Amino acid sequence: MATTGKRTIVVGTRQSALALTQTGQVIDQLKAICESHGLDYTFEIHKIVTKGDQIIDVTLSKVGGKGLFVKEIEQALLDGTIDLAVHSMKDMPYELPGGLINGAVPKRVDPRDCLVSKDGQDLAGLPPGAKVGTSSLRRAAQIKAYRPDLTLESVRGNIDSRIRKLETEGFDAIILATAGLKRMDWDNRITAYIPEDVCIPAVGQGALGIECREADAEVRELLALLNDEDTAYAVEAERSFLGALNGGCQVPLGAHAVLKQAQDGTRTLELSGMVGTPDGSTLLKEIQQGSDPVELGRSVAAALRARGADDILKQYGGAHGA
Repeated sequence: MATTGKRTIVVGTRQSALALTQTGQVIDQLKAICESHGLDYTFEIHKIVTKGDQIIDVTLSKVGGKGLFVKEIEQALLDGTIDLAVHSMKDMPYELPGGLINGAVPKRVDPRDCLVSKDGQDLAGLPPGAKVGTSSLRRAAQIKAYRPDLTLESVRGNIDSRIRKLETEGFDAIILATAGLKRMDWDNRITAYIPEDVCIPAVGQGALGIECREADAEVRELLALLNDEDTAYAVEAERSFLGALNGGCQVPLGAHAVLKQAQDGTRTLELSGMVGTPDGSTLLKEIQQGSDPVELGRSVAAALRARGADDILKQYGGAHGA
């Protein structure tokens, strides 16, 4: 890969502490790639406020619309203000604007949800009626199904502000994505991991999506060196599932694909998918295996539709994977 001269690549990101941390980590990886491949690029961070960052006093499902945390950043890409964008993959809608592509999916961090509790209990150990905070319909529905006695209440804001609300707003526990805490080196705050058989993660949870302009050959070639094939393979199945269900904002939805390596070296995926009602009274789950990620995602979605997901989607109007 050759460059025509020194270029400063402008990297767009949200301005939360987590977004800036994971963007810095991606830039560090890109710098290492440049050094090992003799590439002459420098990197500059450009902070962008999204609609999802501005509206923090209501739940995401009530804000409505897709791409709450990416639209303004994508516009900056289209305008040429930035050259690539670092997103949490679970924030990215299935369909990207024309002219933009997902240029890389770096190696995934732990995709599970986790519990941060005030008194050190795990999910099973919380007292009856305990007040649990989450910003996600997907988490709330699955936790209600597992522990219908708990009181689930909305909690929005950055990771640190949500953790502070354990004390300031009387929560007994809050549920967060493990990956965010790990990226911030806050593993010690995790009280317990929530197993997937209790709470299937969001589509793409734990992974990042590095978006760029389709026509920018230099950046695309650079990002190809950052891409982790195994992570991209798994995430493609999850996103195919999301696309097949037309994932929006009003219905709990989750999917997680795990790579299975056969003895003969062939790769397959095991994809777990979930669609439910917001109150957790109905949770439809399906697990299938396959080698084609796009077809696997569609197949799991079709199986759930046949078992009643269509009725749920029609009643509540779209799916919410956060």
